Amino acid sequence: MTLIKSISGIRGTIGGKEGEGLTPLDIVKYTAAFGYLCKEQSESKKIVIGRDARISGQMVSNIVASTLQSIGFDVVDLGLSTTPTVEIAVPLEEAAGGIILTASHNPAQWNALKLVNSQGEFISAEEGQKVLDLAENDELSFVETKQLGSYSTNDTYIDKHIEMILELPLVDIEAIKEKNFNVIIDCVNSTGGIAVPKLLKALGVKHVRELYCDPTGHFPHNPEPLPENLNHISREMHNGKFDLGIVVDPDVDRLALLNEDGSPFGEEYTLVAVADYVLKSSPGNTVSNLSSTKALKDVTLKKGGNYNAAAVGEVNVVNKMKETNAIIGGEGNGGVIYPKLHYGRDALVGIALFLTHLAKFDKSMSFLRGQYPNYHISKNKIELTPDVDVDEILEAIEKKYKNNPINTVDGIKIEFENEWVHLRKSNTEPIIRIYSESATLATAEHLANKIISDIKELVTEKTED
Repeated sequence: MTLIKSISGIRGTIGGKEGEGLTPLDIVKYTAAFGYLCKEQSESKKIVIGRDARISGQMVSNIVASTLQSIGFDVVDLGLSTTPTVEIAVPLEEAAGGIILTASHNPAQWNALKLVNSQGEFISAEEGQKVLDLAENDELSFVETKQLGSYSTNDTYIDKHIEMILELPLVDIEAIKEKNFNVIIDCVNSTGGIAVPKLLKALGVKHVRELYCDPTGHFPHNPEPLPENLNHISREMHNGKFDLGIVVDPDVDRLALLNEDGSPFGEEYTLVAVADYVLKSSPGNTVSNLSSTKALKDVTLKKGGNYNAAAVGEVNVVNKMKETNAIIGGEGNGGVIYPKLHYGRDALVGIALFLTHLAKFDKSMSFLRGQYPNYHISKNKIELTPDVDVDEILEAIEKKYKNNPINTVDGIKIEFENEWVHLRKSNTEPIIRIYSESATLATAEHLANKIISDIKELVTEKTED
């Protein structure tokens, strides 16, 4: 059993003992703590909740709703929904905050509480720490009968979300209709199976082959939309004539695309392509995290904008986007953030903008992909013994490469001429995660191995000392 208590939310496997898994007792404790945070920050007595389709979702939702009522909040339950839909609903409902019940790309035995503020954006690191502190405080109390909050349901917000997307000036429904796209989708039997077909129909896409669109929560494969988990849709594309494939994760904040031959467009390139389209229409600044492809920087500079990198984590990307007035941003895992709609990763707006881009480009997916710089990212990690001072090792690496451009906002990112390597330490284990990017996978892996070799050499030197 696993329970991960972090500033970005509470995530764990269902069952087990309190504090060791995501048990009902843990759900009550952290939900109540978040409710107390909301009371401190807002006069609103309303909180919005919604969930993905995983099997434990209804159980977790019932506990969360009852807990919030027990501390005086009126609960608006969107039921089966998406993370971006809940984020949009919170400010529209003038709520104090929202809780999204989803473990995102984690397997079916996981669930989580994702916490958003009154603007529908993920809470800050400081607020997240306060939730953790409050949860360990035995002084949390609950209201008496006359002060109990109400409970209501509202299943209209996916439709409202889609309507808001259709109203965006850069979403061209007529251009999409005219192309008469033949699309295949994989929604991993979660709430994307409700939202994505509705969106495509609203965009005028008449030919849609649906795979795993029944929101039962029985994930047919690992739900993280990585190439190794997309074999089935890829095979289906080989057997048919499709213009593109669309894959979303269980809570619909990540978007992966496939070319007409079933090959991956590249999760790093979802944001690159959407940003390219947005920048063509309205030049401006962009943001992604430090572990995302430099192709976004290349495209942004080419269009006359400025690119900035943020620490890993959606809240950090959003803060940097606001700071730099970025018009598009996100993360290289297929997370598109388009501020004209809201400040959150949103696969639905990503689909609408990408289809418009492809329609106006008027050539194939693979041809479009060929327009962008071709980079490859290698993801590795090195496990160290508990006695190793990880911070000391990272400081030594920084010193070793002091003549290179270095960014220390989030770990250490070292820039080379046309490559980079990003080192981040785990907060819970003696592990250093190493991300590297180059023009070929082989050179990216070579760069990562060079850094791993440096780390091992430093560890040996420290041990000998």
